Amino acid sequence: MLRLVLYTLAGLLVLAIVGYFIIAAPIADARFNKKPEAPSEPVSDRAQAVHDTTMVADLHNDLLLWPRDPLERYDRGHTDVPRLREGNVGLQVFAAVTQVPQGRSYAGTDASSLDQIPFLVAAQRWPPRTWRSRLERALYQAQKLDQAVNRDDALTLIRTQDDLDRTLARRADTPDVMGTLLAVEGLHALEGDAANVDTLVNAGYRMMSLTHLFDNALGGSSTGLEKGGLTNFGDNVLGRLKRQNVIIDLAHASDALIDDVLARTSDPVVVSHTGVRGTCDSPRNLSNRHVKAIAEQGGIIGVGIWERAVCGDTPAATARAMRHVADLVGVEHVALGTDFDGTVSVPFDAAGLPHLTEALLAEGFTPDEIQQILSGNVVRVLRMTLPSNA
Repeated sequence: MLRLVLYTLAGLLVLAIVGYFIIAAPIADARFNKKPEAPSEPVSDRAQAVHDTTMVADLHNDLLLWPRDPLERYDRGHTDVPRLREGNVGLQVFAAVTQVPQGRSYAGTDASSLDQIPFLVAAQRWPPRTWRSRLERALYQAQKLDQAVNRDDALTLIRTQDDLDRTLARRADTPDVMGTLLAVEGLHALEGDAANVDTLVNAGYRMMSLTHLFDNALGGSSTGLEKGGLTNFGDNVLGRLKRQNVIIDLAHASDALIDDVLARTSDPVVVSHTGVRGTCDSPRNLSNRHVKAIAEQGGIIGVGIWERAVCGDTPAATARAMRHVADLVGVEHVALGTDFDGTVSVPFDAAGLPHLTEALLAEGFTPDEIQQILSGNVVRVLRMTLPSNA
């Protein structure tokens, strides 16, 4: 009888382990990236016509973290390449997330809290080297995108200005052509070694934010405990980023960190995904002072679509935030940073992007201004900041 009990327990343990590796990650994906219901109001003919002739460039998407083949259409999550194409996305920045402490909060996130990413990557059967290394997690996500690009002739990876121009030229003839660009969300992925900037660049990364949800060795996060400025290590890393023509992303940066970075560079920077305090007062969002300072250096502000960024769960809330930035510093500094698949609540998935165009028209933006917001400004800044050739 004891042997039977032991065999039974062993069998249940095996089933539990197998179940974890088969269903745990998809369940987490569906829970944290809930696919929204389609907006009740249909898109007008006018808005659809404007959207159909306006390429979308999105500055932030976390798809690579999740158990989805980018090339397959899913009934969960916010994005995949088929839905991005349906939404007329022609340029998508995919960000690598490498650490997410448990209990993250706008009131302050402790970097020493239990990291949730190892459980997610183990459940997806990522290589064991990624289970303990933030750098390896970033490299694996780059590999995941490379594999998708190699399997889809109309999907390209943009590393240089020449790549960007070739992608846009191809897209003019073939609307399914979509450029992708790799970003790192928080340079704790360097694991304390500034030389790993070069490792990430060699893997294809061209945009990097210094911090994410918590303070790290480079500086303070907007949701960190100390929210300090640039450290000596951060200053060293910033120099490497500039020498490598890496686009600096100030999303998630503390106020002090934004000040320090802008004081040390004259090049355009991006804030890939954010809200603005002028319409949604949150420590995660940009103050008017920082909106102006970023614009003065030719930068762009990727306004998000998630509820906590814009204090609303409709496309109109995002359009209001974009109008605030445009009125404050000019439409040439407004961009889109959805934060799709970033464990956020959004009003539509990638296929529903025409609803944002509808909201922008209702906010009084012209079709030409909408083209600037949805892609033109991003293309301009990429041409100014990417290296000219490989």
